Formats: sequence, structure tokens, C-alpha cells
Amino acid sequence: MAPILREFPYSFETTRLTIRGPLPGDGPQVRTAVLESQAELQQWLPWAVNIPSEEEYEVLIRQGQLRFLSREDLWMMLLLKGTDIIIGGSGLHRIDWSVPKFEIGYWVHTSYAGQGYITEAVTGIMMFAFNQLGAKRVEIRCDALNERSAAIPRRLGFTHEATLVNEARHHLTNDLRDTLIFARTAAPET
Repeated sequence: MAPILREFPYSFETTRLTIRGPLPGDGPQVRTAVLESQAELQQWLPWAVNIPSEEEYEVLIRQGQLRFLSREDLWMMLLLKGTDIIIGGSGLHRIDWSVPKFEIGYWVHTSYAGQGYITEAVTGIMMFAFNQLGAKRVEIRCDALNERSAAIPRRLGFTHEATLVNEARHHLTNDLRDTLIFARTAAPET
């Protein structure tokens, strides 16, 4: 089946979050959250180093919506349930529909860090991938030095499959860096 023909919800809820694809108008709020969290995010995420303008962020949001609808990339906003407050981003990336397999990425606004929101979001997105999209593999990759990020897949029962040594250059220091690869090939049993 062509990916664009796959039907699945544009949003879903967890205990404390609404998780949905990007919508026109999200740009300014996402940009503000990234700006307010830039000191923490830029160490690990190259896209958080140079923050685009408000208009450019809105363009990114609208392009993200198009990629979601075409099933090329499933960027997702994390909102406090029952509100319009965006507290972070996540999604299913590097999609291979022939398997199907996905990679989950994530970030959270600094003021919401350490409260379990990312663990909750990743759990919900992982279950969405397995139950709604028929995933056979879900991966999480992170810098080997990013202990907070690596704690998420460990907490959720992902298997540490590999450490790619000297896999890339750090975007700020140009030092060689290692990448951890975690994966699940089935949803947790309920």
C-alpha cells in the first residue's frame, strides 16, 4: 500500500498529553519553547543552535504538516492535555514503510523537564507505532553522552543494540562522538 493511503489518527491522548501533528499557527509557540530551552537543547540537537525567525518557523510547521499528511515524516507536537500549550516535540522519523520501522526523536521545554512528560510521550508514540501503524521495529538514537535522553529507552524496555563509535562529528565542537542505538520489535504486553 502506498504510504499516503494509510489511514491513522492525526492526534491521540495519553494521561497528561495530547500528541498531534503540526498545525498552521504552531510556529510561534514552538519557536518560543525552543528559544526558552535553547541552552539545554543546543548541546544535543543541531537544529536548536540557530533559531529561525517566527515566519520561518511557521514555514517549517506547515512543511511538517505536509510531510505528516504524505506519511514521509510524522512530526508531533506535545501539548498539555486540555490546553493549547505546546511543551515539546517528538514524532516518528526515518520511516521505512516496507518494514515498517520508525525512529522516535524527542525534546521538551526546559520548564517541563524531569516530570515524566517525555517518558509518557515516548510510551504513547511507541504504542501508536505498534498498534496503529503496524511497526515491526521502533528505534531511539542518541549521543552516548546524553544520559537523560538515553534513560528514556532504558526505562521503557528498549534493547541497547549498538554503540556506533566515532559515528559523527559534534555540531558545536567538531569532536568525534558516539551514537547509542536502542530498539524494540514489539509493544510491551499489557
